[in-house]
Order: sequence, then structure tokens, then C-alpha cells
Amino acid sequence: MLKKAYIGLLAVAALAAVLAGCGTAPATGAAQGKLVFNTCVPCHGENGGGNARLRAPAIAGLPEWYLVRQLQNFQKDVRGAQRDDMEGHRMRPMARSLYHPGDLEGVAKYVAGLPIVPQAQTMTEGDKAAGETTYTSVCIACHAADGKGMEAVGSPRIAGQADWYLYLQLQKFHSGMRGTHPEDTYGAQMRAMALTLADSTAMKDVVAYIRSIPVK
Repeated sequence: MLKKAYIGLLAVAALAAVLAGCGTAPATGAAQGKLVFNTCVPCHGENGGGNARLRAPAIAGLPEWYLVRQLQNFQKDVRGAQRDDMEGHRMRPMARSLYHPGDLEGVAKYVAGLPIVPQAQTMTEGDKAAGETTYTSVCIACHAADGKGMEAVGSPRIAGQADWYLYLQLQKFHSGMRGTHPEDTYGAQMRAMALTLADSTAMKDVVAYIRSIPVK
């Protein structure tokens, strides 16, 4: 049933992509990206706030450089090609639909300019104090104390991201579903950090702490 829903979403997104280009003058940059973003709306929402039911994360306000890199990774099978990565398999064809010159860069610019959308808490487990200890020793060097990340080391903003998505990605890095492709340098860096978390309890703890970081 869920598979049929995904196929339906892909069809809607493809139709939106066609309609977006009908009767409009050529656009560039963020304007072009706004048109292309119609293909993203069925999963990520009009405001880029994501959809937990579809396991589509919040993308509004993420750094432009990070969005470009992830879209390129999906296009090249650096990310999302693992057999059990259901979300990745859904995202790869969407990334590959950005084949016109400027599509990828334009949509990244547009999404980066969207206001961050507050995320509802979905996880009640996790010891925030224990998570703070872990964050300080493992995560802070790359993601910074305020959770905004650092372009110099390729680390995105994680403050304000949905708790379910943070937990899911830690699981993927820990299992090798992410960060094991030879070209995924930054993913390999993150996988090494995820492997320092002994189990799901440690992951939930650090997610609980990240959820508490104020979004500025």
C-alpha cells in the first residue's frame, strides 16, 4: 500500500514538473528553483517543512552548499543506492529529474532561502543530560555548540531538524547504509562518529539533546 502511495507521489511530482514549465518565461537562480521546487512539494511540503509520515525531512533553510552536495550524491548513487534505503530509493529519481542547466543549483538556492519550519516532537525517549555529554565529546567539533554546522568541515545545521529524522540518519550511518560509498568523504566522517554511539539508547540520548538546542 505504501509502495503504491510512493508511486503516486512520483507521478504527481512529474506532472508538476511539466506544468511548471508551461507558458512561463525562462527563469534562473532562485526563481528557476522555485519552479523546480514543485517536484519537491508532494513529499517535503510547500514550506519545505517535511512530512514524517512519508519520512521526508525538513529541508527549508538548510545550507545551499549542503543541499547541492546531497542532490549530487543522490544523482550519482553516492547516497540512496543501498538496497534497504527506502527513502533514498524514493529520492534518487527526484534528484535525477533536475537535469536542465541550473535546476539543481536553483532549487538549492530557493530551499536554502525558505524560513526554518518548527518541528513537532515525535520521540519521548532519550536522556538529554547524557546526550549533552555525548554531543560535547563527539558532535560539537563539526556541528558546533549551536548546532548550526560548519561548511569548512561539511557539516550541516542539525538544530531544529526533526527528531525522527536525526535518529533515522544515525541508524543509517551506524549500519553502513550511509557513509560507506568510496566517494562519500563527508559521509564516511559522519559514519565514524555514529559508530562511537554504542546503541539505540545512545542515539536517542543525543537526539534528545539536539532537540533542546534553540534554533537561531
